[in-house]
Amino acid sequence: MATEQQTGTGGGDDEQPLGLTIASGAVAAAVVVPLLWLVKTALDVGFAEAVALVTRPTTVEVFLNSAVLVTLVTAACIGLGVPLAYLTVRTDLPFRRFWTVVVSLPLVIPSYIGAFAFVSAFGPRGAFQRLLAPLGVDSLPEIYGLPGAVLVLTLYTYPYVFITTRAALKSMDTTLIDAARTLNHSRWEAFKRVTVPQIRPAVAAGSLLTALYVLSDFGTPAIMRFDAFTRVIYVEFGTFGRDTATLLSLQLIAVTLLILTLESKIRGDERTTTGGRSGAPMPLGRWKYPALGFAALVATVGLLVPLGILFTWLAQGVAATSGSLAFQPEYAFNSVLVAAATAGAATLAGLPVAYLAARHPSRLSSVFERATYVGYAVPGVVLGLALVFFGSSYATPIYQTLYLLVFAYVIRFLPQAIGSLRASFLRVDPALPEAARTLGETPSGAFRHVTLPLVAPGLFGGAALVFLTTMKELPATLLLRPSGFSTLVTHIWTAYEQGYFGQAVVPAFILLFVSGLSMLVIITQEGYDVK
Repeated sequence: MATEQQTGTGGGDDEQPLGLTIASGAVAAAVVVPLLWLVKTALDVGFAEAVALVTRPTTVEVFLNSAVLVTLVTAACIGLGVPLAYLTVRTDLPFRRFWTVVVSLPLVIPSYIGAFAFVSAFGPRGAFQRLLAPLGVDSLPEIYGLPGAVLVLTLYTYPYVFITTRAALKSMDTTLIDAARTLNHSRWEAFKRVTVPQIRPAVAAGSLLTALYVLSDFGTPAIMRFDAFTRVIYVEFGTFGRDTATLLSLQLIAVTLLILTLESKIRGDERTTTGGRSGAPMPLGRWKYPALGFAALVATVGLLVPLGILFTWLAQGVAATSGSLAFQPEYAFNSVLVAAATAGAATLAGLPVAYLAARHPSRLSSVFERATYVGYAVPGVVLGLALVFFGSSYATPIYQTLYLLVFAYVIRFLPQAIGSLRASFLRVDPALPEAARTLGETPSGAFRHVTLPLVAPGLFGGAALVFLTTMKELPATLLLRPSGFSTLVTHIWTAYEQGYFGQAVVPAFILLFVSGLSMLVIITQEGYDVK
């Protein structure tokens, strides 16, 4: 292995380690090749037929529906996430630590469970309609369609904006705001002129995560009966509309790339001023109780509604203990099995890519690293479709097996492991493994005995994040699971499709519990600041 430069940020070498380069290239190729097969499948469609499918009114409607959904949810998440971040960092909001944790918790709840609960609560003959019936309320506003999809996706994706914006506010030097105030700028003017430019990259990053999640989400549009890309692709594939599903998938990938490009333009100059003093919290004065009410309202709607519905089902004993839809412990075991296998495989696959990018930065290592992010940018339903085509044609020995399912999960969530590992490698002083080398350790020995223990927190944090997201992944699981193989998410989905909402309560609680534990590991390992 080439000698590392002794720089605090990892440095780089003129010589690329051959073994690491080959391993990283193999990982990048394994991610990209199945998705290229989707492009090949699309090219098999005749040009005239492809133009007709892409330009037909229903396809245009799907595109516009998805664009409106992404725009509205992203704007709403900014409207919730930025004020909440500001309140918990810059003001004297009572119980700031408590609210910091509480308003982050909706991230633990899969959006399809939230949608499931909201339909049960506010849908026709739902819990709230029955509650209000004695008061003469015969019906509630329609929950299905665009309004319901926007509501649910906003409630379970705004924490992306909240967390990234809060981190930027925590690291910002408030002396700049004080300087603006001394120049007779009002608080609002100081916020616009000083704070907004400083937090804009963080808001853009959180908005990007939100937009990509909304664009790739399958469960919420399906439950809310809203024709977004993911729902229509799944329906077309299920009704043997292979050509339409393939072309829609390519359109969805194109929209994803467009969002990535727009985010980089909106983000602008990423240079921000950090350090310095944090300053005294801004007194809210008469706005203290409205601010508390705002935080409490968001937490109540996002957390108490779904949890209240689940507890209601549990208390009423709706979840049957027998029958074809009865919960079986093997569903939980299967979920943990594939999630653990994915976390381990993604961590192992991510090690060479992250190490090469951190310790031997070059154009080639950058290409390999960015190639692995393709799977994360591609929605799960598109990835599942690509692997169905690829597996049935070129990987028949593993088609309809757990190996292909885990492979799909690894492609989907590998960037989470790589990002955490790369950041950990950059924090290790290269002088430490070099010192071990001078004491007689081999390069691999120095890595095992010095570097690996130091990056262990990031390694376990990344693995926990992969485990968490794998447990919650819905569309890829539905498309690629072997026959007869059921998990927590597939059981929840089957209960929804057959209208037995109560059957979802046990797997939903287990999924929330495991997600909560995984989030706790992530917070512990990554040092998430709630002060």
